[in-house]
Amino acid sequence: MGQEKGVDIGVHLQYQETKERIIFRHGDSRHMPPHLHDSLEVIYVTDGTLEVGIGTELYHMDAGDIALIFPDVMHHFRVFSEGENYACYIQIPPAACGAFVEKIQKYSPQNPVIDRAAVGEEVCAALKGLSGVSQEEFVLAQAYVQILLAKCLPEMELRLKECSGNDDIVYQAAAYIAANFRESLSLASVASELGVSKYVLSRIFSGIFCCNFNRYLNDARLNYACICLENTNRTITEICLESGFESQRTFNRAFKEQYRMTPREYRKAKCPPGM
Repeated sequence: MGQEKGVDIGVHLQYQETKERIIFRHGDSRHMPPHLHDSLEVIYVTDGTLEVGIGTELYHMDAGDIALIFPDVMHHFRVFSEGENYACYIQIPPAACGAFVEKIQKYSPQNPVIDRAAVGEEVCAALKGLSGVSQEEFVLAQAYVQILLAKCLPEMELRLKECSGNDDIVYQAAAYIAANFRESLSLASVASELGVSKYVLSRIFSGIFCCNFNRYLNDARLNYACICLENTNRTITEICLESGFESQRTFNRAFKEQYRMTPREYRKAKCPPGM
């Protein structure tokens, strides 16, 4: 797996169908435009490298490094190295953070990355534990999360989150789409909700997010669809509609353009029989 201190991470975690779910994905690392969510995100690189962007800064990660992205912090991912680049991406709701919930909501790390040399065996054990927790064992998952935070947070320099973020149009745009991508959205309708012209919003997407509005929206929907394909038994039609696509034909076309395979092929590749 490319590191001395490692953990044999499972491919996926069955999670509760509630707002209190932990989403665990181990797969290929890829570019992802600026986005945010109300969960704590933990990234553990297992192979290759990953760049984590926060604001104007890029933080490099090698195999064995771990990063913690606190809730409501705008971030993006970049992959520059060739070859295999894989990581575990874990989204953890604040409810699972126990005594640490106030800290992760009020603060954010000066540097989100912890070097592999400081990633101890207990952190690796907690990650391995999270990869195997079933949907009936949310309390056990909470215990693993709190072990992880107890060991990782002392390695980080924390600072108060920027209070101005909620007034920033880039933040508002990302937050609005994150909360509403399952709905029927257009550039004009989102611009109206945010109180700006669609031309201003279009320039934000092309200049800051490096893609147009429709591509950003489709990426959000496809990312959610991939999580459902890997972690649930829902039909592809159900996943298509829950992800915000108007028809399965549109969903299949967008999915194949992005991943070079159909949703059915993706599910078969990520979740082979017997897993």
